[in-house]
Amino acid sequence: MGITTEELAGGITKVILDGRLDIENSPAVDTRMKAIADGGNSVLVDMQNVSFLGSMGLRALVAPALAIRGRGGKMVLFGPNDLVARVLRVSGIETMIPVHHEMQNALDALQ
Repeated sequence: MGITTEELAGGITKVILDGRLDIENSPAVDTRMKAIADGGNSVLVDMQNVSFLGSMGLRALVAPALAIRGRGGKMVLFGPNDLVARVLRVSGIETMIPVHHEMQNALDALQ
């Protein structure tokens, strides 16, 4: 699982995930997401290249989202494929973390 970040205009941190967010890869993502959550109030997680999302991967997304929201910030998920979007929907995570399929909508949600 690859995880990279870039800073966008308006103080938005874009996190790009690439690969399987499963029990094997989630600890590294969890650690990195906690660090990102500690420093960012507007976080966009690009999930276009996430091929699988398991329960431990969900945790790696929820914990930082709650931390960011607790400080008055926002985190959104962008571009999950159909399989990953279904996991987000069935688990109810999309009620806690907004999911967008258009980049502009994701950016607008962070403003």
